[in-house]
Amino acid sequence: MKNTHVNIPVFIPHLGCPNMCVFCNQRAISGVCSFIPENAENVINTALKSLDGKADNTEIAFFGGSFTGIEIDLMITLLDLAQSYVDAGKVSGIRMSTRPDYIDEEIIEILNKYTIKAVELGIQSMSDKVLSASKRGHNADVSRRAMKMLKEAGFNTVGQMMIGLPASTLKDEVETAHEICELGAVGSRIYPTIVFKDTELYDMTVKGEYKPLSVDEAVERSAAVLEVFENKNVECIRIGLCDSENLHSEKTYFAGPNHPSLGELIIGELYYKKIRECIISQGIDNGKLVISVPKGEISAAVGQKKKNKIRIENEFNVKIDKYIENPELKRYNILINMYKYEK
Repeated sequence: MKNTHVNIPVFIPHLGCPNMCVFCNQRAISGVCSFIPENAENVINTALKSLDGKADNTEIAFFGGSFTGIEIDLMITLLDLAQSYVDAGKVSGIRMSTRPDYIDEEIIEILNKYTIKAVELGIQSMSDKVLSASKRGHNADVSRRAMKMLKEAGFNTVGQMMIGLPASTLKDEVETAHEICELGAVGSRIYPTIVFKDTELYDMTVKGEYKPLSVDEAVERSAAVLEVFENKNVECIRIGLCDSENLHSEKTYFAGPNHPSLGELIIGELYYKKIRECIISQGIDNGKLVISVPKGEISAAVGQKKKNKIRIENEFNVKIDKYIENPELKRYNILINMYKYEK
């Protein structure tokens, strides 16, 4: 889940999206209430000043709305602007987020003229019942078609999905993650559902028609989805919305797993699962353990406030003597050595 690129985000809240999903309030999510095309250049220039010329891994990213659904002339104007920075060697490419139902032959033809590094699709779920309950405005076949078209055209795709949508279950979410992998995505994003004010989901929550996930539920379900992506070698480039003032404001946030360290908790939960599985497979019981983890992952393996260490020791009657880094291990891979207690 460690990013290998830097995004310069240009937010276009709700532009190109006549549909209003029950969960959506892009003004709250992005902190941007309006979009002035002429300001895009200022946003990019300001960001570049702080990046110290790291053009090789920097991309201009059109996020927030449905980029390929905006007016064609405006889309081309923004793409031309972004491409000028690519041609000048200031950034390496362009990426965008959009809806699956805004991918067609015309859009593919336009995108082929630019240095597009990735198209991020807001798939959200591959369950038709969940998409319907969320008023997404399309079914899962539309996502399958869009992914196939983009892949055949040579574009890298990132599948964005949500946890805890109306009518969604853990089974739905795991199946969605599997299908995103099978459709050829090179990356993924996992977003546990947050209830924002001024959304239909807010009204549903107030009426008792929707129950937001607790932090613990979001952690458990997201970790299961993250495990699918990791097992399939599909990089998860983000878990949860970007932490911002808007996510903690009483004016925008209402309910749901809005924890400042949600991503860390989810990563830690996956390490707990991996350690637990390793102990069971090795038949470990009543001993001292030395757990080897990938470089830089000790904190995640131990868990926040030593949560994982405490759970493992209590569950298996063992003592974790120490954690050590092994740079040869890939992320989420561990090794355990056991020493029997002296009698």
